[in-house]
Amino acid sequence: IMTMDIGITKKDREKIADALEKLYKLGALKRVGRGKYQISSQVIQKEAPTSELIGKIDFKSTGKAYFISPELSEDIFISPINTGNALPGDKVKIILLPKRKNRKPEGIVVDVIERNRTQFVGVFEQGAYASYVIPDDSKMPVEFVIPKDLRNGANNGDKVVVEIVEWEQGIKAPVGKIVRVLGQPGENEVEMRSILVNNGFHLDFPADVIEESTHISEVIDPEVIRNRKDFREVLTFTIDPAEAKDFDDAISFRILDDGNYEIGVHIADVTHYVKPLSKIDIEAYQRATSVYLVDRTLHMLPERLSADICSLKPNVDRLAFSVIFIMNSKAKVIKSDFYETVIRSDYRYNYDEVQQIIENKNEDLDGNPMHILNGLAQILRAERFRNGAINFHSEEISFILNEQKKPVEIVTKEQREANQLIEEFMLLANKTVAEYVGMILKQKSNRELPFVYRVHDKPSPEKIATLAVFLRKLGYKLNLDSDIAMAKSMNKLFEDIADTPEENMINQIAIRTMARAIYTSHNIGHYGLAFDYYSHFTSPIRRYPDVMVHRLLQFYLDGGKSVDEETYETKCQHTSNMEGLATNAERDSIKYMQVKYMQNHQDQEFLGVISGVTEWGIYVEIIENKCEGMCRIREIRDDYYTFDD
Repeated sequence: IMTMDIGITKKDREKIADALEKLYKLGALKRVGRGKYQISSQVIQKEAPTSELIGKIDFKSTGKAYFISPELSEDIFISPINTGNALPGDKVKIILLPKRKNRKPEGIVVDVIERNRTQFVGVFEQGAYASYVIPDDSKMPVEFVIPKDLRNGANNGDKVVVEIVEWEQGIKAPVGKIVRVLGQPGENEVEMRSILVNNGFHLDFPADVIEESTHISEVIDPEVIRNRKDFREVLTFTIDPAEAKDFDDAISFRILDDGNYEIGVHIADVTHYVKPLSKIDIEAYQRATSVYLVDRTLHMLPERLSADICSLKPNVDRLAFSVIFIMNSKAKVIKSDFYETVIRSDYRYNYDEVQQIIENKNEDLDGNPMHILNGLAQILRAERFRNGAINFHSEEISFILNEQKKPVEIVTKEQREANQLIEEFMLLANKTVAEYVGMILKQKSNRELPFVYRVHDKPSPEKIATLAVFLRKLGYKLNLDSDIAMAKSMNKLFEDIADTPEENMINQIAIRTMARAIYTSHNIGHYGLAFDYYSHFTSPIRRYPDVMVHRLLQFYLDGGKSVDEETYETKCQHTSNMEGLATNAERDSIKYMQVKYMQNHQDQEFLGVISGVTEWGIYVEIIENKCEGMCRIREIRDDYYTFDD
């Protein structure tokens, strides 16, 4: 391919030539002609995998499957007749089949080691001789046979939750029992519950977990208060969405005698109430996160804790784990400390109220705590971007629902200064906690201390190169000279595309180009935030990793030496996986509500932007409500079209 075909300048061409020559000298490429290279055989020929492997299985809607393992350079194909009793996402053992010439590696499932899910959603069909549940998930390779005595009152056509009872080797269909009848397909309540179960979340807390929560006293023992730093007389407030009930974080503010500011980031002290290996703790770990669907929240903790005892509600005493900052007017942190505290929030603000305060120019700008905090937050924010943080612009939508929970309007959520105020101080607290354990304590003890980090890897050079070529075709350029140069050019890109038709499309593609942030005990820093150390400390009511961070931080503050790193890495992997499922569920609920909204607008014309082109159709995103749909090529009748990749 001529470099000019993909819009590469002479300067870029020289950089590519230098890079290719370096790869040739390293042995990754071999030279086969002037300016021509091939990948070296030593790169292709990795160590052959053993014949027996353990990993995850991923199904396609065709019934084909692929075995996935981080230890392999490519996925292994599993034909429909060789998937055994495996279901999507299961941990399985496979053996490799003899490799055939010019064919990809192929395997056969010999054992299911661990089920990814125990419950499935589908439609109950009652036949003359047998009854079945047809799964909603098109990737499920089987239907469930339901014996008469395991129907649990289901009627023909009901949507139900089913569990596997038995599945004999060699039998195509597993025997299942119906554990819950959800109702008729298409009803809002039924579909939202289906989304949760289909993503691996249980709808209800077990009875013993609810029972345990009722025994937790809401009255704080005076002895507990005496042993804590008391912030009840300091101005303290929460800022959250208007509909929120679980208040994880509060901010306190006072001006010190020397003119510096004392700013407290107070986080709900969940670990005071939720003890390790208690029934509540075990259930919270399994859930790992709260799930926020369009019309409901599936909480990680029972409501008695999440919305009451742990929640930092106004005008009541609450226990907190706090990071206390001494800052000057330039937002420089002079000192930071960690304390177990008792607080009493004075105000419960929502974001709109705080935004009005910030925008009210008639108020005393110098003396109003909210103006001071906002000014400090904006300094912190600007400094982050100077250091190479990327200002991702992800447009979020929300729905205005009627009393029947049907969407009547779609609105775009705005990220304004009120949101940024909270964001910057939460980021600062998370960063400070991670730096304390990962850097300061490491230097003091002269060894690595196991911890739970939130890390974000650099994007792969291949993905960035693909993005750069794509953007160039649209008239935009990325500077790939260094990490900071690329971050600054990405931020410039987001500014340049603001309010253009291609804005949302480019934002989504840019986000997909990046690696996914995960939890791990192995710190590599956070690329998107440009932090060397980062963790999650600020939301223990809704995220289990924050619970682990609270426990570990207090353990080290009390002089604890070490913990088992392998145990925490396993927990990190589980919570990362559950976070991914929660994100899927949230997206599914948004897609469902968009479909419900558009059902009321059939035959109506909208302006849209082409958001994707494939051989089977053109994807279009409607500008005013962000709903996306596909126009099939065969249904575009004005001409004949062929797809040019």
